[in-house]
Amino acid sequence: MSTAAIIVAAGTSRRMGFDKLLAPLDGEPVLKHSIKAFASTPEICEIIVVCPEDRFNQLGLSDLSIPVSRVDGGSDRHNSVYNGIKALTSDAQLISVHDGARPLISPQQIEKTIIAASQFGAATSAKRIVDTVKRSDDQGVVVAAVDRDNLWAMETPQIFKRELLQKAYEAVESSGSLVTDEVSALELIGVATHLVENNTPNIKITFPQDIQLAEKLRS
Repeated sequence: MSTAAIIVAAGTSRRMGFDKLLAPLDGEPVLKHSIKAFASTPEICEIIVVCPEDRFNQLGLSDLSIPVSRVDGGSDRHNSVYNGIKALTSDAQLISVHDGARPLISPQQIEKTIIAASQFGAATSAKRIVDTVKRSDDQGVVVAAVDRDNLWAMETPQIFKRELLQKAYEAVESSGSLVTDEVSALELIGVATHLVENNTPNIKITFPQDIQLAEKLRS
């Protein structure tokens, strides 16, 4: 099913102290790795990168074979995603939203998530929680154990039928709700999201040492 990809890369990288999305990873910017993964996925027909113009201009995307365009981000993540939705020019049936700071996503996992979204209407890449999980009080003291059965860590891409994602973000805009991902936006309109287990690395680059970790995971 034809799919448009919105890659969100509008952040300021305050915790890194430098532009993590332009940081070199095996010789190419982190963000370019994310874009190339989607460009290498056959179902992807269009890519919208939500980022500042100067960042986009430093990516060197002339070697890609599908249309890649840019739009400015908004004040919050959900505003940035909505700007990406409004910038789409294709008639894609599905919309995929991906965090540009997850450069290790594989075309194979993207395809698996597209297939699930085609079947269920809403799907996201995710990992099972395997660590022991505890709940603390405000002072950082353990107060309870959390049953990890059926607990998942959300990843991206998160992929949805176009009309569902558009309806969800219209609801976000009209209600003034703050959502941290598209799964939360779909919950606002009563739509459940199917989880697609990912057993391959898909870390989010957040701290400087994550670059070194990503290089090791790619090797």
